[in-house]
Amino acid sequence: MQINPDNRRAVNYPADALLNTPEADVINNHDVHTLDELFRERVRRSSDKVAYSQFDHAISEWRTITWSELALQVERWQVAFKQSGLEKGDRVAICYRNSIEWVLFDQAALRLGLVTVPLYTSDRPENSGYVIQDSGAKLVLYADAQVWQEVLECDECPNTVQTALVVNGDGQGIAKNINDWLPENGAHLERGMAQPDDLASIVYTSGTTGRPKGVMLSHKNMLCDAYFAMRSVPMTPQDSLLSFLPLSHTFERTLGYYATIMAGAQVTYNRSIPELIEDFQIVKPSIVMSVPRIFERVHNEIYKAINEQSAIKQQLFRLAVKAGWRKFEYQQGRKPWSPLLLVSGLLDTLVGAKIRDRFGGNMRYAAVGGAPLSLDVAKTFISMGIPLLQGYGMTESSPVATTNTLDSNKPDTIGLPIRGVNAKLEDNDELWVQGDNVMMGYWNNEKATAETLVNDDSGRWLRTGDRAAIDEAGFIRIIGRIKDILVLANGEKVPPTDIEASIMQNPIFEQTMVLGEGKSFLSALVVLDKGLFSALCEQHGFDPKKTDDSQLKDQLLALISEQMDSFPGYAKIRKIHICSEPWTTEDGLITPTLKIKRPKLMQYYESEIAALYSGHGVTAV
Repeated sequence: MQINPDNRRAVNYPADALLNTPEADVINNHDVHTLDELFRERVRRSSDKVAYSQFDHAISEWRTITWSELALQVERWQVAFKQSGLEKGDRVAICYRNSIEWVLFDQAALRLGLVTVPLYTSDRPENSGYVIQDSGAKLVLYADAQVWQEVLECDECPNTVQTALVVNGDGQGIAKNINDWLPENGAHLERGMAQPDDLASIVYTSGTTGRPKGVMLSHKNMLCDAYFAMRSVPMTPQDSLLSFLPLSHTFERTLGYYATIMAGAQVTYNRSIPELIEDFQIVKPSIVMSVPRIFERVHNEIYKAINEQSAIKQQLFRLAVKAGWRKFEYQQGRKPWSPLLLVSGLLDTLVGAKIRDRFGGNMRYAAVGGAPLSLDVAKTFISMGIPLLQGYGMTESSPVATTNTLDSNKPDTIGLPIRGVNAKLEDNDELWVQGDNVMMGYWNNEKATAETLVNDDSGRWLRTGDRAAIDEAGFIRIIGRIKDILVLANGEKVPPTDIEASIMQNPIFEQTMVLGEGKSFLSALVVLDKGLFSALCEQHGFDPKKTDDSQLKDQLLALISEQMDSFPGYAKIRKIHICSEPWTTEDGLITPTLKIKRPKLMQYYESEIAALYSGHGVTAV
């Protein structure tokens, strides 16, 4: 089955009409052809308008910068890059928090035809070292001299770097403090050095089974993806965004950075994740890019608080959710009018408005991606007047490939292909996508490129590696990874990621990994929420220190079972091991995008896994 712009059904794209109005002032991908042209055009159109704001810890105040002020700073960085001896095509890496400085670094690099290589600030030194070395980066930027020193001292010590910039600390060797590197004045370039099909960035995907691969994205790739996405879900100059996902993540970079330049929207950078809810109150954003986990945590906090309220207040909240959801379904054209809609306004005033106030009270929508969104979480927030729009993509597609829209939103799906992108199902129902947003290939890895990009009579397609289903209206559901299938000893096949997502719908389970390849039954490693686990132990009289207590495990298995009604009997989890500490990027058990590394976890917990299957004909993993 194939979806393309000519055969989508029951789809409304009002964004197209909005983007073409004079007040929208959207720069489309026909007006400009490279990312630096996009920036310069926005400076020309909106020179005196505030572009970004962030908190300045030195003066304990929020500070803003206009587009024209930003352009002058970009010119300083351009001169510094040129004085460092960098030439078009050279790679420059950045390991820094979301900030105006990130934008300055990137825009100056793009203008000179340099290639930006983003690094995760939370990544391990050896992983950063590998990316720097593999990409051949000649210049790197780090926040702290100490972090750069740790990279130098790791086993993957890069030898390609000629200049290492640090914001905090003194420069030693090839390291320079950024204030000593930047000149006082810049120099204006009338014309950028990049062409549309030139390489703009190498983004390394977080490897869960091996070394990360460098995804090569051109100016055209990311420019088109930003515009295609906005044709489905629009932004305007009146929009305000709060940026908290790392800019090293292509989801935030394309939509929370390049698309906002395209729209002329203002961006404020979050101080820190612990201060996120407070920043929502201060910034009052109309749009955010988010992973589901942010909303899952708030959802769990809401229900924990509600369950401590009186029975009347609990009933009022649940009625508000029911009425809000019915109103949403009615507005989407999926349900008829109901008398419940008569009280939806009152219930929204009493309940919904208070939930919206937690997010600043001005949210038009939240674009959610990076992991599956629980329908229960989506229903709660949508019912409260906060539209969650689940989308889907990969770094290899720049990244957005599909999304739900405000007028066509099925929260239990990943939506429809964005305008300009085609999709189809091939062997084993693998989802393939096609469009100008699809990557150039993998850096120095022709074999992986050939396996991922394929050509047929209709052009070049990206194999996503995900199994999917498409309903009669064209909405897509992800079923699971093609390769992430466990085959039990009896030949039955089960998708571990689907089971893991279901288990974690109960907030007591923070992390989980399902096991059972070649075994007679499924088991799981679980990391528990400490507060909820303590409450469970207190309720049932368990000792939280005795995690091998069979009755405690039976209680947790019962909670898991409640989440798995939709799975067949052979997919039941029969044993668990309770892990004492959460899995982190520091210990190498998860990626910076929070995906679990199955081989690493299986090696780390080898003896515990063997114990789960002891006595069942299995003595080793």
